Amino acid sequence: MKQTIAIDRMGYGSEAVGRLDDGKTVFVEGGAPGDVVTIEITEEKPAFARARILTIEEASPARQMPVCAHAASCGGCAWAHLSYEAQLKAKRDNVAAALVRTAHVDRERAEELVRPCLPSKRQWGYRNKLELGARFDDCGTFLLGFHREGTHDIATPETCPLAAKAIEKAPKSLRGALRFAQGSSDLGIFRVGVRASMRTRDVEIALWTEPGAFPRAHMAKMLKSALKATSIVRVMADPGKARKIKGVETLDGKGCWEEELAGARFLTSAPSFFQVNTAQAEKLIAEVIDGLGGQASLDGALVADLYAGGGTFSVPLALAGAEVIAVESAGSSVRDLRRNGDMNGVDIEVVGGDAARELPELGELDALVVDPPRAGLADGVVESIAAAAPAKVAYVSCNPATWARDAQRFEANGYRLCRVQPVDLFPQTHHVEVVSVFDRVGC
Repeated sequence: MKQTIAIDRMGYGSEAVGRLDDGKTVFVEGGAPGDVVTIEITEEKPAFARARILTIEEASPARQMPVCAHAASCGGCAWAHLSYEAQLKAKRDNVAAALVRTAHVDRERAEELVRPCLPSKRQWGYRNKLELGARFDDCGTFLLGFHREGTHDIATPETCPLAAKAIEKAPKSLRGALRFAQGSSDLGIFRVGVRASMRTRDVEIALWTEPGAFPRAHMAKMLKSALKATSIVRVMADPGKARKIKGVETLDGKGCWEEELAGARFLTSAPSFFQVNTAQAEKLIAEVIDGLGGQASLDGALVADLYAGGGTFSVPLALAGAEVIAVESAGSSVRDLRRNGDMNGVDIEVVGGDAARELPELGELDALVVDPPRAGLADGVVESIAAAAPAKVAYVSCNPATWARDAQRFEANGYRLCRVQPVDLFPQTHHVEVVSVFDRVGC
């Protein structure tokens, strides 16, 4: 079935949103707000439909030509056809919409709370890390590239303009090196991570492989010839259980990756998380510190940092004078966190464990920072935070939907959402970070 429709807005995802003649919501890949397009329905459900664009009858003023020629096929920069101003507006609007839809906040209040999205100075070339999927295809050819969203298919562009210049051409160079190094032998490589710092000039290649025999020296030699790296490591894990690390070994160089962030130095192990846009991560830190009252308020305050990772917030909070208790469950991040505290000359009490289990043991707190994974806070965590009674909670989220769900929980447990700042860490994509602050009612 074909129809001509207007595109109203961007959804939280790669698709744009419009309405069919009967009023049903339709999601359209590749649309831009303000487009008039002729579409063909590809999927129809009782509550919504999906469609593809046949022709663009009237192009939106927000539409532009993507910088990357692979934008449509790869899926890594699905909003590259939108002007940057349109991207920022859509991200801010999606955060406000999540508050209304999921947290049931009055629309007028949501519009007042949510600030304009903080832009990224670099709209391309900002990523300090690329994650590449790897496998042999049915013909015995080794593939290395980007997983298309929602599939196991691997797109194989030669470059990635989202990446920092030092690793922009890594997909092609590493693919060639790994094909040559392996020949027809499958060495169990299922992922390759490559990180580059524009500040320290460190470059790390991380091969994720199944456990077993591995030609370490030969592989290191081949990779060094393809990409100038300060560290080459092998992370051993089962492909289906990549979070269960069975070992990390250094094949060449320093064995970790170093970055400078907010005036501090951070060493990060290959399995550990680090924000992919360093300059924008500094804005997250600044928003958290400001939201908690600024450095003057933090001096001597007891602050817990849940899901602390390698110390992205813990270290700057400690440098600001706070007494920091950092809770983290991932073993590699716990080790990085301790090392980063020592390296920056701050004393952080590190608790290795699950946030939900450890929180009730922390006692009363002055303030709390939480930066959970996409799933948000587990059941009961908000209640445990309320029991610890911090006057302020800074909640950093990469998923507006689960954040809005948790915002409703906070407001049902004695807190009031008072500040919402979207920050664009991922230009050319729908992803957005949210820094929010909750005040305890009565403080």
